[in-house]
Amino acid sequence: MFGFIGIFLTLAMVFGGYILAGGKMGVIMHSLPFEMMMIMGAAVGAYLLGNDSHVLKHTVSGLIRAFKGPKWTAQDHQDVLCLMFQLLKIARENPVALEQHIEAPGESPIFGAYPKLAADHNIVSLIADTLRSASLNYDDPYQVEDMLSRRIAVLREEEMHVPHALQNMADALPALGIVAAVLGVIKTMASIDQPPAVLGKMIGGALVGTFLGVFLSYGFVAPLANRLGGVVKQDLGFYDVVKSVLIAGLHQHATTLCVEVGRQAVPEHVRPSFDALEGALRELKKAA
Repeated sequence: MFGFIGIFLTLAMVFGGYILAGGKMGVIMHSLPFEMMMIMGAAVGAYLLGNDSHVLKHTVSGLIRAFKGPKWTAQDHQDVLCLMFQLLKIARENPVALEQHIEAPGESPIFGAYPKLAADHNIVSLIADTLRSASLNYDDPYQVEDMLSRRIAVLREEEMHVPHALQNMADALPALGIVAAVLGVIKTMASIDQPPAVLGKMIGGALVGTFLGVFLSYGFVAPLANRLGGVVKQDLGFYDVVKSVLIAGLHQHATTLCVEVGRQAVPEHVRPSFDALEGALRELKKAA
């Protein structure tokens, strides 16, 4: 919602101020299709040239993601902490019974109780692989923490490809606007024998290119890249919460303490309250 409000305000304030100052939209509207074709066409072409198929494939979904916001809510953070509590409890009390959950997560009733989490391959594999490694005596907390940090870093690098590519496009747009403006000046110089009124309109049309390049860059593409980067960063924090619980478990802390360590790692604006999480864990204990 705020993204669309931002777009509306940007357009309204810039063009509204221009019109109120006495500017005429005729010159801009006349040149807009051609300048937009040159600037955005070149920007999209450069984007295709400079990025691989993975980035191109995820660009549209990334833009949608920027408007939708972070994937993981406060309820999702509470759910993953409850999931981790159940798995760690089984690992402590009956390690053999844990195998059916980590070897076939898709068939596990514990994972199945949290469909949104179960549908995320990265979350499921992060939990299952770590618990499997611990069951095979690869349980040095510091080594596992380093392994998980590197794994999350790889995910972070992959997820940040689209925001970086969009930021590169934003950086290039002002220069492409200058290219369009120079072409407009070349066109004007070729008509130097025309009266001043005609030349003025042609020069004004050429300057539209510079305006569009800067406006599109700093008004739209750069903010979208920044917004998407923020969404990616917050979503990846979800993996850090899982990592915190797993490492606390390897340190042999009490299961409830492991979950509390994970809760404290959740950003404050989506962190479930202590009472809410305690109530959810109490219900799980009753149902067990």
